[in-house]
Amino acid sequence: MADQLGRSAPHVIARGSTSGFAQEIEIGPHRLTADEPVESGGTNTGASPYDFLLAALGSCTSMTISLYARRKHWPLEKVEVSLWHSKIHAADCAECETREGRIDRIEREIKLTGALTAEQRSELIEIADKCPVHRTLTSEINIKTKEKL
Repeated sequence: MADQLGRSAPHVIARGSTSGFAQEIEIGPHRLTADEPVESGGTNTGASPYDFLLAALGSCTSMTISLYARRKHWPLEKVEVSLWHSKIHAADCAECETREGRIDRIEREIKLTGALTAEQRSELIEIADKCPVHRTLTSEINIKTKEKL
């Protein structure tokens, strides 16, 4: 059912109380929990928001690489994507435009299993940057926020 603006029901809903960081997340029919680790003041009952961000990028990367290999009929058997998030000083990033303050860094390692040639492996690593979530994270993002009445 559409709202007055023609939008469908929200795809993602996060709910939490003011007593802590724990959140109940609804993604369509799926239910997840988000929280912060104990050392950050949470109760560690779920993944952190940055964990979910990395999960989105990792799963999209793996899906994109797998789809590409299937379309090319390449012998890719498995994709494993490991990710880390950190904050670094902008001055320590030679390839970054920002020169002052701190910036977010995501490191991504991709393990490809299968009898692939060196050229196929190289092309699959390149295609990782084409996944939709990667493109979203590296493009301009416009987030509009308003109070729901």
